[in-house]
Parts: sequence; structure tokens; C-alpha cells
Amino acid sequence: MTTNSTATKFVYSFTEGKKEMVGLLGGKGSNLAEMTRLGLPVPRGFTISTEACLAYLEEGTLQSELISEIEQQLLELEVVSQKKFDDTVNPLLVSVRSGAKFSMPGMMDTVLNLGMNDVTVETIAVKTANAAFAYDCYRRFIQMFSDVVQGLNKNIFEDELTLYKNKNNYQSDVHMQAEDWKRLTTRYKEIYEAQMGEAFPQDPRAQLSATIEAVFKSWENPRAVTYRRMNNIPHDLGTAVTVQEMVFGNTGMESGTGVAFTRNPATGKAGLFGEFLINAQGEDVVAGIRTPQDISQLAELMPETYAQFLSLAEMLEKHYRDMQDIEFTIEDGQLFMLQTRNGKRTARAAIEIAIAMVDEGVITKEEALNRLTPQMMDQLLHPTFVETELKENKAIIQGLPASPGSASGKVYFTAEDAKRANEAGEKTILLRKETSPEDIEGMAVSEAVVTSHGGMTSHAAVVARGMGSCCVVGCEQLIIDEKQKIARVKDSIIEEGTVISVDGTTGKIYLGHIEKDNPTDESSALGKIISWCKEVATIRVKANAETATEITAAFQFGAEGMGLVRTEHMFFGENRIVEMRKMILSPDSKEKRTALESLKAFQKEDFKTIFRLAKEQHATIRLLDPPLHEFIPTGNEVSKMAAILHISIAEIQQRIASLEENNPMLGHRGCRLAITNPEIYEMQVAAIMEAAIEVTEELGGSVVIEPEIMIPLVSLEAEIVFLKERLLNVIKAVFTEKGKEIPYQIGTMLETPRACLTAGRIGKHVDFISFGTNDLTQLTYGFSRDDIGKFVGDYEREKIIESDPFQHLDEEGVGELVTYAIDRAKAATDKPLSIGICGEVGGDPASIAFLIDKGVHYVSCSPYRVPAAWLTIAQLSLKNQI
Repeated sequence: MTTNSTATKFVYSFTEGKKEMVGLLGGKGSNLAEMTRLGLPVPRGFTISTEACLAYLEEGTLQSELISEIEQQLLELEVVSQKKFDDTVNPLLVSVRSGAKFSMPGMMDTVLNLGMNDVTVETIAVKTANAAFAYDCYRRFIQMFSDVVQGLNKNIFEDELTLYKNKNNYQSDVHMQAEDWKRLTTRYKEIYEAQMGEAFPQDPRAQLSATIEAVFKSWENPRAVTYRRMNNIPHDLGTAVTVQEMVFGNTGMESGTGVAFTRNPATGKAGLFGEFLINAQGEDVVAGIRTPQDISQLAELMPETYAQFLSLAEMLEKHYRDMQDIEFTIEDGQLFMLQTRNGKRTARAAIEIAIAMVDEGVITKEEALNRLTPQMMDQLLHPTFVETELKENKAIIQGLPASPGSASGKVYFTAEDAKRANEAGEKTILLRKETSPEDIEGMAVSEAVVTSHGGMTSHAAVVARGMGSCCVVGCEQLIIDEKQKIARVKDSIIEEGTVISVDGTTGKIYLGHIEKDNPTDESSALGKIISWCKEVATIRVKANAETATEITAAFQFGAEGMGLVRTEHMFFGENRIVEMRKMILSPDSKEKRTALESLKAFQKEDFKTIFRLAKEQHATIRLLDPPLHEFIPTGNEVSKMAAILHISIAEIQQRIASLEENNPMLGHRGCRLAITNPEIYEMQVAAIMEAAIEVTEELGGSVVIEPEIMIPLVSLEAEIVFLKERLLNVIKAVFTEKGKEIPYQIGTMLETPRACLTAGRIGKHVDFISFGTNDLTQLTYGFSRDDIGKFVGDYEREKIIESDPFQHLDEEGVGELVTYAIDRAKAATDKPLSIGICGEVGGDPASIAFLIDKGVHYVSCSPYRVPAAWLTIAQLSLKNQI
């Protein structure tokens, strides 16, 4: 970007912009311009562009061209408002707010009442005949300016206010009189001078320049960086700055301020949802300092104003074709619209709103899908408390249910303590009077957030909903002492480390841990979204699942078959592990065969259960993959096993020692195990085919089960040739014995670099290939997938790698192997070759685009990642159709 070009325009009046200029003017600036264009009652102002922010961050100073444009816009604002900075007759006061392209609530900085000084405060006091209002505004400005521009801890000022009220026995701010605010303002200026070594600045233009710089800098503050990283927002966008004429909701009982949504952001239900405060400024609502009233009560207090607001809110939703989050102020009975934006919402609300707007004919199904995110699909599947256990517990308090979900954990009273405890492996609940943007990292790691103050549009509520975290706010009976790290409610005392359970759906809080159930019966709304996804998706989604519970959940969430059924987990039941150990350790060949027959019976029942659930959907069954030493006894189990096998402990220990490996992940496992112990795979394949035939007969031939048999860890063409020949002989024998044949497929998992490089040779012998990206990544990098957590954070922090390659596909390395393998495998055979992914990245939205481009036919992931995968694929498919 050319930062010194005189042709660059940095500042735009609200009358010059429109909503499509969001990248340049930010969400706040572009929407203020759009509302101005629509003729809504918007206080006048101008926006400094995101390009100006980036130029400032690069240069470290406000450019002369920018300063000139700001001054010109100020002069125009003074003309149209008939007010002037530092004027002794009609002084101009402005707000200065950040506003990035993507909404980042509370992450950057705001300053209100800018232009206040020792002269204008007296002018306003006389002009309004309300000295209390004037000095209240001045002390707010001193506090905000000190915090945002100078970095002073705002609690210094809050503590001073609390001390003053306590000293004078004032229960709340509304009891403060003009003389009180005046004294407090003088005290605030004294604190500023003591902290900064200079008097509080009196020149409004100097105040403005310093504040604009501070807002620009706030783009790079830690909480903003953390928020962007959590929400995948690029770091190179910058923030715009809006400078807007102040309107005041704190001039008296005919004034107020509020925040409202055109639909319920927690449930999606249509109708105005929000809160307001009489005689307050906007920050009082979102900061949670005072607990507000429901927006419906405004209809009783100011019926005409409420009717006007309702009409404008409906108009804005129709205009933007989405649920709106609206900020407003009422000054002496006159309504002003301060902001509108597409409202943040819970995952459930997002789906309900999308479906409702399709049904209403407002948007198309394709638009509805593009308004959702994979993260929303994940968030929708929150666990809930077990109903029977919930009935046995009595809530100690109930607040406002700000964000759904259920969570249990240990209480901590600061974000730092919660983060520290989380790093130590504890599940935490963050308990605060109210949260602020500085708490973002503690909120991010906590199972739930609870506040004693604030409402449904407070910082805690909005941020928690955005993160999909459980949250309860407005627990007014909860007395929190954050310094002493203790909370009291009725007769109960909650100390740091106390375990509580939080129900974000009902707002109830319980002492102790309550067990949770994973959801198994999602709403028809989720099913409808998934059906829309399937209409446009270009590849399929399967699930990695083997238990009845997992498979049932997978189908409920839209899976089209099982892309990976792991068989090793089936051998760990109490009776089964004994038979497995007999097969591995017994010196008697007859006992080994007997153990294999027992294992075959277990396996056959497992496979029949799988086939009954899957029916016409394919189930890809991976034959035994881990090394045998994973099944051997340890500790007291060794002597028990020796007794069962009628051999000495020394002999069984010798046999166990012979199975130990220096590097088992690279050792005697997968197909290598079957080459030295072919009876294991032969037993498994016989069980698979017999189960498939018997279930086909059970179903009366209406559905023919077609098993898919996957051979793991193949690296050599000769391995697949050797094993396939033996398995075909087993299948032929089963068909002869059963007097019936069914279709089947034999394939392999490509999970070593050599397998990928020789995929042309391997591919001509199989019906399908599936990439096991977990092992493939491990073997490509030489990273242990079990130990990478010890250093991957350092690698990401130092930008050696962008992300954990086990979570997001490494396109340059592993991706190249996948691409090469697919191309070679397809070229080596004339028959259709199904290609899938069943490693961790199969459910990763960031990796799916790459996989689709390379020609995979399906991805397979855990059941609870299936909905997100479907949405990702649908959105990519729609994008490719444009």
C-alpha cells in the first residue's frame, strides 16, 4: 500500500459511505453510513478508514494528509451540528469508536464524551440546567481517556467512585448529586496528574488525535489478537475509527440507552429481544455495571419511542435480510440509532433463523447455508446434564441464561487464575462481577462463565455466545469478592476451587459436579440443514465409528456410512481380552486355535451389530492395526494370565518381553502382523463375511450388505498381493460354506510415505484407498503424534509452522504425497477406485477444500464432526458453482 499518496482518501462522512464499503469503513462505519442513507435518526459523524489504520501501524504516526482530512471533516461537522470544539456557547462532544470489517465485540477501544474540559463542563451544566449530568459526563471521559489512551487501570477510578458512595451511604450512582460528581471529577483529575505527571489535557483536538492513535493501536492489543485467532479473522485488516456527535442517554428520566436484537440471539425466536437503562450511557449496558430492564418495559415507559424503535428495527432487518443487533440512545425523548450489525447468535439460533428466513422467502437455501459456519455446527452439539441427576440437585441460584450448554468445573475469580488452572489440566468456571475484554483468554479456556451483574447483551453474554461457551449472567444475589476470592449466595460460600455446575440453558447454578449426556436426538432443524447440504455437496461424509452408540449418533448427524471401523477396540472387553491374550501368549497351538474361535464369535456379533445399523450404507472395517504388545497383561494381570495358561510367571514374562518393541509405531503392526500371523486377519475376514451374509438373510434380501475390508499400513505391493490372496481364499470358503455370495470390496489405508509414492502399484490390486493422515503425518515429519503437544506451541509461536499438522493438513508435505498417490492410483487402473480420508483432518474444515480439489470421494470423521464437515463441503461446492 502506498501510504504517502496524496490521491488516497482516508476519511469519509457518513453521507459518503454505504454498507458495501465494509472493508474500508469497518462494520460500524459502513452501517452508520447505510442508516444515514436510509434516513434513520443517526447522530452525524465521519469514519477514518482501515487503510489509515494500516498506514499508522506501519509508520507509527498520524500522517499529515490524514490530519488534514480529519480537520476538514471536523469543520464540516461543526457547521452542520452548529456546535464547536471548546465552544463557550454550544460545545461539540464526540464519541470515538473502533470498528473492524468483522464484528469483534469489546475487543478494541471506545472513548465517549470527548471534548469535555474545565470550560465545556460548565457550559453544558448551565445550558442543560443539569450540572449533575455535565460532571457525570466529564468524569466518565476522564476515566475512559485515562484507560484507553494512557493505559491507566480503570479500577483506580472505579474504586474511587465506590469509596465515595460508601462514604456518603449512596446505594447507586443515581443518588449522586451535582456537587458529588463535581468533587469526584476533581479527584479524578488529581489521580490523572499524580499518575501521569501532567494535568489532564484540555485541548479537544489534542484529545481527539491521541484517542484516534489509541484506537488504531488497539487493533494489536492482546485481547484483539486472541479474539481474531480464535475466530479465524485475518490480522492484516486493521480497524476503522468512527467519530460521531454525542447524544446522551444520561440527561434524566426521559433519556436512556439500550441494545436490542430483532430476534432472540439464544433461541432464534422472532420478536424484539433486548435491554435498556434509563438515565445511562451505552457503556453501562454492555459493561454489565448496572442490570438493565427488558426492552418490552420501554413500551410502558415511553410508548411512542418504543413504537418508533420497533418500526425501525423491523425495517433494518428487512433491509439487511438478517437478524440485527441494534444500539440506540434516547435523549430527552428523542430516539437516535447508534449502530446496527448482523447480530451474533448461538448455533441453535443461527440455524433456526436461517430456516425461518428461508421459509419466509427472505433468503434462499443456498444463502442460508452460507450464513452458517462449521463452528456453529460443532457448537450445536453441546452436552446436557443427565436429567435424573439434575432432579436430585437443587439450584443455589438462578441468573439469566445467556448462552446454552452444561458445564462443571472448579471456580476461579480471575482470568489469569482460570488460565493457569486450565494449563494444569483442571476444568474451570470463571466467576466474575462482570467480565471485560481483558478477560478474553480466561473466558476462552473456561467451561462456563458466570457473572453477578449484567444482562443478556453484556460483554460476558455476547462473547460467550460467540465462542459457543456456557454462560449465565445477572446473578444479582451472588455476592462476589474477587480480591478475597470468595462468593456468597444465601447460606452457601463458594471459595476458589469449589466445584459448581452451570446450566446455560436455564440459568441455574448448582454446587458440585453433575454428569452430562451427549445429545443423541438433535432437532429437525439440524436435519433440515444437513439435507440442504447433501443437495449441493460434491463429495460424501462418512464417520469413524464402531460402537452402536457412535454409529447411531453418526447416522443422526447425517453420516453416509462408516469410513473407518476400528477393530482393535473390540478386543478389550473383560472376556475378550483374556481370549486375545491366550491367542498371543499360549505355547499350545490347540489353545491358540480355540482362542481364535472365541474371538471370531465375539467379532462376528460385533460386525452383525454394525451391519444391522448400517444396512445399505457401507462400513469400511479396518483389520487389526496395533502391535500385539498393546494387548499383553501388566501388573497383577501377569500372574492371573499365567494361571489361566498353566505356565510359570517367568515363562509368560519371557513371552511378554519378546513382544516388546523399541519403536512400536514403526514396528510389528498392521499388515506386517498379518504376514507373520495370517490367522488373525483370516479370522477377522471370516467373521466379517459370515456376519454380512447372515444380516443380509435377516433382512430378507431387501438390503444386501456389501462389506469393505481395509488392510492397514501397507507399504509394498507384495504385501497387498500376499494378503489379498489369502483373504480371497477365506472369502471363497465362507461363500461355499454358506451357499451364498454377496458383493464385497478389499482396499487399503495409505499411511506411509512409501505407500503414497508407490500408489500406482498398490492401487491396481484394490477397490478403494483411504488415507490415514495421522500416521502419514507422523511418518512424513518424524513427529510423534503423542508427544508433539510438548513443542508444537513453541513452533506456532515462533512461526516455524502455521498450525499443528495433525489438526490441519500440511499441504506442502503430506498434501503433496496425497496428491501424488491419488494421481498414480487413478492412472494405474481402469476400474472405479473409491478414494477417501479417514484421519483427523477428514473433519477439519480448513483441510477439506484441499482434499476436494485433489479428487477424494469422501471424508470420514468422528460422529460429532459430521455436521460441520457437511456444511463445509456444501459451502465449497456452492463457491465452486459461481
